[in-house]
Amino acid sequence: MSAAGLAASLAADKRGVTAVEFAMIAPALLMVLLGVFDAGYNLYAASVLDGAAQKAARDSTIEGAETKGLAIDDRVTAAVHNVVPSADVTFDRRAYRDYSDIRRPEDYTDVDNDGACDNNEPFKDINGNGIWDSDRGTDTMGGARDAVLYTVTVSYPRAFPLMHLLGLPDTVTSQVRTVLRNQPYGTQSQAVSVAQCS
Repeated sequence: MSAAGLAASLAADKRGVTAVEFAMIAPALLMVLLGVFDAGYNLYAASVLDGAAQKAARDSTIEGAETKGLAIDDRVTAAVHNVVPSADVTFDRRAYRDYSDIRRPEDYTDVDNDGACDNNEPFKDINGNGIWDSDRGTDTMGGARDAVLYTVTVSYPRAFPLMHLLGLPDTVTSQVRTVLRNQPYGTQSQAVSVAQCS
C-alpha cells in the first residue's frame, strides 16, 4: 500500500474517535462533577449547622441554661462533627436587654464633637464592664427576657481540594446567627451606671 493510500485509509478510519473525544472533555466533566459534589457537601454541612444552632439557641433560652452552656455547645459540635469530622467550631453569645440593642454602641455624650467617646466624656455603661463599647452586649447567655445573639462559626478543609483550580479557597467557612429572647423566668436586670470615657 502506498503512502497516499495509507493516509487515506487512516483518515477514513473512525475507530478510537470516541476515546479521543472523551479524553478531550473528561477534565472539564471531572471539574463540573467535583464542583457539584463540593457544593452539595457544603450545603448539607451548612444545613446541619443551621439546625443544630437553632436547637441550641432554643435550649439556651430556658431558665437554668446559663449553667449548661458548654453542654449545649458540645451538642452543636457533635452534630457538625457527624458530617465534617475535621471541622473547627467556635461559639459567640452576646446578650442584650432588647432586640433593638443588638450591635448598638453604648450611648455617650460627645462633648468635644469629635465623633468618639474619649477625653472623660460621660457614657451609659450598659454592659457594666467599666469601659465604653461599640457593642453594648455582654458575653453571656443573659438573664430573663434578654435577647441573645448566638453565633456559630464552622471552618473545615474542602472535601475536594482540587477546587482551588477554580479559584476557590481550600477552607470552607460557614456561619450561622440566630437571635432569641430568654424566657421570662425572672425580673430583667435594670441597673445601668454612668461612667467616663478614657
